[in-house]
Amino acid sequence: MSPTPPSPFTPLAGIRVLDFSHVIAGPFASFLLAQLGAEVTKVENAHGGDVMRRTGRGREAFVALNAGKTSLPLDLASSDGPQQALELATQCDVFIDNLRPGVLERYGLGFEAVRARNPRVVYCSISGFGRGAPEWTGRPAYDHVVQAATGMAWMAGSEGDPPIKTGFPVIDSATGLLAAFAILAGVRESERTGRGMLLDVSMACAGMQLMYPITCNAMTHGATPPRQGNQGYSGSPSADFFRTRDGWLAIGANTPRQLQALLEALDLGHLASDPALFSAPLDGREAPSFVQSLDPVALKAALAAALAGSEAEQLEVRLSACGVPAARLRNIAEFASEAMANGAIAAVELCDEGITVQSPGLGFRVY
Repeated sequence: MSPTPPSPFTPLAGIRVLDFSHVIAGPFASFLLAQLGAEVTKVENAHGGDVMRRTGRGREAFVALNAGKTSLPLDLASSDGPQQALELATQCDVFIDNLRPGVLERYGLGFEAVRARNPRVVYCSISGFGRGAPEWTGRPAYDHVVQAATGMAWMAGSEGDPPIKTGFPVIDSATGLLAAFAILAGVRESERTGRGMLLDVSMACAGMQLMYPITCNAMTHGATPPRQGNQGYSGSPSADFFRTRDGWLAIGANTPRQLQALLEALDLGHLASDPALFSAPLDGREAPSFVQSLDPVALKAALAAALAGSEAEQLEVRLSACGVPAARLRNIAEFASEAMANGAIAAVELCDEGITVQSPGLGFRVY
């Protein structure tokens, strides 16, 4: 790989990262560090390299995850491979591994071995289920497997549906973000104390963080909320996906002001004073106080009828203008094109071996 210049924001300049990770979660973490100015050396299997180089998703995915790094082929199974790796580890500030716990230990590259040579090292171990519990440690994992294990695939969809996984590797990406966050904290602590540490980052914990409010309720009360399909987390009948004349529209009217504005925009202002709408609880679900007494079936039916004859694109603009969160359903390519055109996403070009990939980069801007 030929390193791509990082973003102009380089607070990690001078930080050296040795990256033994592959596929998505670990490489995404080190990509973010590289974009922040860190010097990342990606150690790849000498016999074929990172599997992402050879997947059907195309080389663009590999470039998107690994631009800005220097690639180093290394055969750990060779007679001198482990020693070469250990020498590299003595010179790094951060060591990243997303192999199953115990794999690098067999080559003398576990945390204790690396720390013995490099006391200040921030060693980030990324795995499916972490190092904490014997019955989980070492289990292989993929994104959809962890979605099943954590209950995420059961939260999607409506009651009666089969399990539904999120349609993209959300756990992998979240794990990369969590690992990068942990590493930044670890680097700061290492600089402050002069001591290294082992960071145990798991895909399972990343999944639980993504479901944080629900996770806390489950841990506190042992409670699992009912599946609610496309309805907003608030449980409000005016926060859902609605079919329009030309597509689908997501609406999030979660406050009295938003509901009033929504009803008026749909020429349903008279319903706000209709006592028939205030006669039933919201199926016992937690919801904002203003909808606790609404008849959710009647309100939703009125909204659906009014929206069915409208155009999603026009409603998106009109509702947003009056303070009601709304967005028509787009596919990801539509949104990416639109967002880049209007500046909502700051596109970053990543280049490697003649391939150019458009990327959202760090995902935030610095002014």
